[in-house]
Amino acid sequence: MAATAEVKGNNGAAKLGVPGKIPPVSYPLAEEPNEIASNISFHAKYSPHFSPFKFEPEQAYLATAESVRDRLIQQWNETYLHYHKTDPKQTYYLSMEYLQGRALTNAIGNLGIEGAYADALKKLGNGLEEIVEQEKDAALGNGGLGRLASCFLDSMATLNLPAWGYGLRYRYGLFKQRITKDGQEEVAEDWLEKFSPWEIVRHDVIFPVRFFGHVEVNPSGFRKWIGGEVVQALAYDVPIPGYRTKNTNSLRLWEAKACAQDFNLFLFNDGQYESAGQLHSRAGQICAVLYPGDATENGKLLRLKQQFFLCSASLQDIIFRFKQRKDASGSWKWSEFPKKVSVQLNDTHPTLAIPELMRLLMDEEGLGWDEAWDVTTKTIAYTNHTVLPEALEKWSQTVMWKLLPRHMEIIEEIDKRFMAMIHTSRTDLESKLPSMRILDNNPQKPVVRMANLCVVSSHTVNGVAQLHSDILKSELFVDYVSIWPSKFQNKTNGITPRRWLRFCSPELSSIITKWLNTDQWVTNLDLLAGLRKFADNEDLQSEWASAKMANKRRLSQYILHVTGATIDPNSLFDIQVKRIHEYKRQLMNILGVIYRYKKLKEMKPEEKRKMTSRTVMIGGKAFATYTNAKLIVKLVNDVGGVVNTDPDVNDYLKVVFVPNYNVSVAEMLIPGSELSQHISTAGMEASGTSNMKFALNGCLIIGTLDGANVEIREEIGEDNFFLFGARADEVPKLRKDRENGLFKPDPRFEEAKQFVKSGAFGSYDYSPLLDSLEGNSGYGRGDYFLVGHDFPSYMDAQERVDQAYKDRKRWLKMSIMSTAGSGKFSSDRTIAEYAKEIWNIQECNVP
Repeated sequence: MAATAEVKGNNGAAKLGVPGKIPPVSYPLAEEPNEIASNISFHAKYSPHFSPFKFEPEQAYLATAESVRDRLIQQWNETYLHYHKTDPKQTYYLSMEYLQGRALTNAIGNLGIEGAYADALKKLGNGLEEIVEQEKDAALGNGGLGRLASCFLDSMATLNLPAWGYGLRYRYGLFKQRITKDGQEEVAEDWLEKFSPWEIVRHDVIFPVRFFGHVEVNPSGFRKWIGGEVVQALAYDVPIPGYRTKNTNSLRLWEAKACAQDFNLFLFNDGQYESAGQLHSRAGQICAVLYPGDATENGKLLRLKQQFFLCSASLQDIIFRFKQRKDASGSWKWSEFPKKVSVQLNDTHPTLAIPELMRLLMDEEGLGWDEAWDVTTKTIAYTNHTVLPEALEKWSQTVMWKLLPRHMEIIEEIDKRFMAMIHTSRTDLESKLPSMRILDNNPQKPVVRMANLCVVSSHTVNGVAQLHSDILKSELFVDYVSIWPSKFQNKTNGITPRRWLRFCSPELSSIITKWLNTDQWVTNLDLLAGLRKFADNEDLQSEWASAKMANKRRLSQYILHVTGATIDPNSLFDIQVKRIHEYKRQLMNILGVIYRYKKLKEMKPEEKRKMTSRTVMIGGKAFATYTNAKLIVKLVNDVGGVVNTDPDVNDYLKVVFVPNYNVSVAEMLIPGSELSQHISTAGMEASGTSNMKFALNGCLIIGTLDGANVEIREEIGEDNFFLFGARADEVPKLRKDRENGLFKPDPRFEEAKQFVKSGAFGSYDYSPLLDSLEGNSGYGRGDYFLVGHDFPSYMDAQERVDQAYKDRKRWLKMSIMSTAGSGKFSSDRTIAEYAKEIWNIQECNVP
């Protein structure tokens, strides 16, 4: 690096090298700003990723991240060593998704060194905020499933629990969302295009993973899976620091590679370049994309490959670690395995861990069936995240036999033994066997039911909200409950209060700390209840309002930057952000907005002035092949295009689609939100966790009695929640009534649909989307998600919102009560329950 530098001033000139007054000296455990600045300078000079002429924000970010990583590596190594010495039982969390968000703010926040880093960067001529903005979100997940897994990792480390996360290192993630005149466009994520400073490749941690091939049976009956193709799983570790604790756990991500010996030099020199590196190409596909399209046979094979690759690599790693521990005789006992290992399956994606653990124990370690089954069933637990039939995975038996022949033999045997158990001990359930068994042998489409395999083979099955767990027990898994009543539990989801309040809303956090007279709420969220006694206090309300306004102004700037839309921070900020899906009913939201717009257009000026001014923001990704979801995105954008340029209503309504929703966008939107929509059809959303994030940030919820909404409403008080819509137990009858032609649509609902059809928002043909709301039954029709039924009570609830917002004192009190009632929804509470009631693991503090 240059010894002197031109530091960027207000004129925006580029920096040439690190400022000369900061000596580049390695201080890996620095805590003082001067030493931290020197350590950053050291990394800029001696760990460079760019040519040595620039010290612009991107270079400054990487050098800063690497200086933080120094500290994390020290804690990480101490944590590994401590776990190795004390040999506690450990939990291994298997998930296809992790939505980590930016690591820099989280790391320096958890380490308690934000202030020191801000000062250090100032000395280098940078602002911490500007540097943080350089970090790209790791594209390792899609929605709530992945974000929950990341909150859980944060809580495991904060609670000093010995635990690992396992996932895949997706090069291109799901997709980056662009909004064009045609709606959503998907492009590949570029988060790994340059470099991620938070991961460390472990060249010594590599395992073979086989696909295809056949099963060889030797004369003694011993079976071995051989042949096919073998790829290598290489480990990349990401540090997960706990909050104000030394414990730093690992998220281990697997990358698929082929060996040098798999490259055919003869074919390459013969000009057959593609054939020469076929296995390298196929290995590269495994971790290329999250949820590759599975409409084709190749797509199905690739998805199954991904799932098996995660399970096989992770279990081989877990077994390898277990075998490193020896007892006095210099060996280990497999009966000890479940006493040292707990494996949690996050949804059905990692189900293949069950037959793979059986295969490894029997074929590689020589155990008999009964012993292997005993170990497997005592080790594996399963979290169910959905009651939606299309999300309960069913894999074609043909595809499974082709890709994983040995595993299909094992699954067949599990199915056979389960049926035998029913025949001998539960004859009352024999008539239910066709739906309970693991293999559905329907000749047209024989499949393996992954959820059934999980329920039969795991020691514990849990739902993720009280309502969801009740539905699992009374409907989805009701027959299994009669066999294993104690197998089923509820673990209401939670969120980390660090990322979702302490770091993303510093203004509100410091007000909470001031009024509670402690910052202990950051790790004991129940303390927020102490705010209740101040909810009517005018001083608190005034401070609360100014913190919310600061967040709204920040959000307004962000919206202007990414969409070009100017929004008024004095309007009610009404936000719905989540995966775009018909059951989440973004369509109901936009139809409500359309009705509101039409009424505003019809009003006289004096009537308009009485209206509550609103800015409605909707964001989320629609899956690339989900037509109706993509039509919803297009409709929201078309409505915004008309409403936002209409001078008649501009002061009273704006509609913004927030593009490329991810964790960092959420950290901007959630603190700035005042009303949040969680409006899924009751009984459809397992839990939801964004509802918890909004409530924690003093945002009021308009929602149905679905998922965790039920418990949020109980905790924050019914008066602080805008409730509407059918209850879960009413939904089946309402669908039946609809099929029988008994549904009478509300005039407002018809008016909103008609307004779209009239071409008010352009000439685009929305009939496929609107047709889904029509008719009484039939594929793609019949309003399965009851938008029409719930629309009138939704509009009435929105009217109550308008009235409440006009009463500032009342609204602020409701907002404070929302935060005060959010204590239950900490992922620390959730994880403490998992640790005690499912995993049986204890705290293991690094001294």
